[in-house]
Amino acid sequence: MHRKTRKKLSAIVEKVLKPVTPTEPEKAQINIQGADELYREIRIENVVTDEHGGTARLKPGTKVEVIVEADSNATSKKP
Repeated sequence: MHRKTRKKLSAIVEKVLKPVTPTEPEKAQINIQGADELYREIRIENVVTDEHGGTARLKPGTKVEVIVEADSNATSKKP
């Protein structure tokens, strides 16, 4: 089993974007605090899963955490 390295970032759901066409998914626009200005906002499909496997949608203003994770063998030690 590979060990993982990770970084947890605080973020806030700025807004929920309705799809242009019914075949497209709803998107949540998330502002990652502490990221460079040009790279703070990400948009993801607005579906999250709870611990029981149920699905839900994020609401604007919700505080979330964004986790960046990689196998430890894919990273190097910081000098």
